[in-house]
Amino acid sequence: MLLAAILMICSAISDLRWREISNSLNGLIAILAIPFWFATGWPLWPDLAILVGVAATIFAAFLVMYMFNAMGGGDVKNVFAVFLWVPVPLTMPSLMVMALSGAAVSAAMLVWQIVKRPEAKPQVPYGVAIAAAGLWALHQQYLNQFQAIASS
Repeated sequence: MLLAAILMICSAISDLRWREISNSLNGLIAILAIPFWFATGWPLWPDLAILVGVAATIFAAFLVMYMFNAMGGGDVKNVFAVFLWVPVPLTMPSLMVMALSGAAVSAAMLVWQIVKRPEAKPQVPYGVAIAAAGLWALHQQYLNQFQAIASS
């Protein structure tokens, strides 16, 4: 889990600095989810099948945005890899965290565009929002000591 968190942070930094998330980084995040599933004891059926289906559905939605040039290809692959780590009950809250984080990043980019007045249209590093959602989900599932209070 710590390695996944580090890799998510690396993907956010990579997208922030170079507006690119490498395929190898996305692949590593996705591949490391498999031993994590077995280490945590998630059953293959139906839990993992539903989890992969949810991640694939989110991937498909982002792929449509990519087709309309509203999202980068690395971000599309990154959202799939990150959501392989997000438990199904936390999917919708994680998407909300991602949307709010994405809005904050977009607002910061808008301010940057107004202040700097660059010639080219700025690209929003949405990998930051994707990583924020993944890190939030990991925290909620595994590091939240108040989880029992929230479920009562």
